[in-house]
Parts: sequence; structure tokens; C-alpha cells
Amino acid sequence: MKEVVVKVINQDAMINLGKLLTQYMYPSLVIAARGDLGAGKTTFTKGIGLALGVKRTINSPTFTIMKIYEPTININNIEKLYHLDVYRLNDSSGDDALSEYFDLGGVSVVEWADIIDDLLPENLWHITITNISLNERLFKLELNDDTNIESIKETLRSNNYEIIN
Repeated sequence: MKEVVVKVINQDAMINLGKLLTQYMYPSLVIAARGDLGAGKTTFTKGIGLALGVKRTINSPTFTIMKIYEPTININNIEKLYHLDVYRLNDSSGDDALSEYFDLGGVSVVEWADIIDDLLPENLWHITITNISLNERLFKLELNDDTNIESIKETLRSNNYEIIN
């Protein structure tokens, strides 16, 4: 698995990271997001939404499980942004229908994805956000697909992100 770890200095930098990485995303990509409560998973998703021109406010779908957003900007033919928060599910039993969204041409960001690990596709991105201070985070991106990690690293460097590995 290819990976990069970057230091994210504040909320704006997390949003910008989502915006920057959107150019590497593609239809039916699943992003499995891990991190403590308040680590920045939804903030990262807001950046993706901004890059795609989503007009609605992006907030956590904790109580609804999933929110669907319509892009107004065409990036790599991504048709929708699916934002899932499966924290309230016990496991994937009975929630197999969620996986149907993974193949509909959108990008799916799944917070607490480990809970439905058996429903996730083989080719996906894993992100892990770790708190290192009140505002700073370590953002680990692991790619299990054909995305060029070196291009991502160059984009991050050129946008002043500190690459840890």
C-alpha cells in the first residue's frame, strides 16, 4: 500500500487538503476515514465538497447515516458526494444496502469505516487523522488503487504541506 503522512496545522489547512486531493479522486472511489471525534474527518469532507462546487452546507451525517451532495463543478466526472457516518451502526449486518452507493459514480467518504469493513471495496483510500495538538493533525493517506502517490506528494509539497514520510 502506498502512503503519505502530512502535518495539517489548522482547520483551513484540512479543508484545503480535501480540495487539493479531489483532483486525484475518481467516480466510485471510497475513502475510509478514521480518527477520533473532532479529528477533522467532516472538515476534510467539506474541502472535497468545496472543490466539487457543492452548494449545501456539509456537516456530519451522524444521525442520518448518509447525506448526498450534488456537485456543480465537474472534476473527473464525479457525479455525487456521498458522506456516510456509520458510527451508530453496530456492524454491517443488515446494512448491505450502503455498499450499493459505492458503485454509483460518486465519491463516498465513510467515517468510522472499520465498522462496515466487510462492505468496503478492495480498491479504496484510507485516511487516518490523528490529533497532535489542539489545532494540529497528522493526516495519513494510504492508497490501495492505481493513484500516483508521487504526484500527490508533489502537489502537497507545492502547497506548503509538511510531509512526514
